[in-house]
Amino acid sequence: MHAFDVLGDPVRRRILELLAEREHTSGEVVEVISAEFGISQAGVSQHLKVLRESGFAQVRPEGTRRVYALDATPCAISTTGWSVSGCSGRSGWMLWPPKSPAARRRAASSNHA
Repeated sequence: MHAFDVLGDPVRRRILELLAEREHTSGEVVEVISAEFGISQAGVSQHLKVLRESGFAQVRPEGTRRVYALDATPCAISTTGWSVSGCSGRSGWMLWPPKSPAARRRAASSNHA
């Protein structure tokens, strides 16, 4: 699945926001997502599977639990010429086309004005 398809879903974006804050067990993710979106445990599991298979999330067993963490690798590799912001642990996922250093400086200075 293409990165834009993965990130185009609000539920998956919210899961990634949670994982950007810290690691979460699957139960913690289900609790938050079910409360916010009214989705069943099975539905949340399907979203977690998409994130795992697309490389946005990693999972490891910890006793009887599964612990999910953000995998920033897809964020660091831009095969489409687009970048993903939010992979460094910040909330607020945004997509933007690459800009020249001069354009980035102008945008930064206009945001601080």
